[in-house]
Amino acid sequence: MNDSAPPGKHRPATALLRDAMDAQQGDDITLDTLLVPLRSRAFGVLLLVLAIPNFIPVPIGIGGIMGVLVVLLGLQMLCGLEHPLVPARWRRKTMHRTRVEQFLKRSARVTCRLERWCRPRLEPLSVRPWALLSGLALVILGILLALPIPFTNYVFGAVLLAFAFALIEHDGVLLLVLWIASGVLLVLSLLFSNVLVEAVQEVLGYFG
Repeated sequence: MNDSAPPGKHRPATALLRDAMDAQQGDDITLDTLLVPLRSRAFGVLLLVLAIPNFIPVPIGIGGIMGVLVVLLGLQMLCGLEHPLVPARWRRKTMHRTRVEQFLKRSARVTCRLERWCRPRLEPLSVRPWALLSGLALVILGILLALPIPFTNYVFGAVLLAFAFALIEHDGVLLLVLWIASGVLLVLSLLFSNVLVEAVQEVLGYFG
């Protein structure tokens, strides 16, 4: 299986993901199974995998772990790599098939809309040198996801999900929108953090 569709037939991102899942039998799916067959779409697919924990019940603090991994992914794009470098032991890491299916089911409404809207547009924006902006945006989003900012995992997870689809579909228009959105989220997060810090200081001052 490869990441190309037959002439005249477009394979949406979730269909490609399901194809990769179906290629491996059993209850556990390795990361390598999802990445290798999709080749040039591997950055987007890996980002899709990193977005999954933001939409399913997971231990507290997972946002910090996922955030660091997103930062590392963004740094690789900033370095101009065409394919993500993933340590061998990580490539052998497994995810339970039920969890991935759970994610696909829960996010179906959003992913269906993204797939209807996403398509190859302004494709040069999805490759170098413009891909550096995507790498920078992912570094920003990864840092924000790793920070203990309340009630933001779903927001950042949704943006990462959109980024994944944009990279998989080589949709430069959506990437342009997401670059701007990442900057806005950075500004809003800084403002929200300042407000939160000031509120905590006022409460502490009241009891002090």
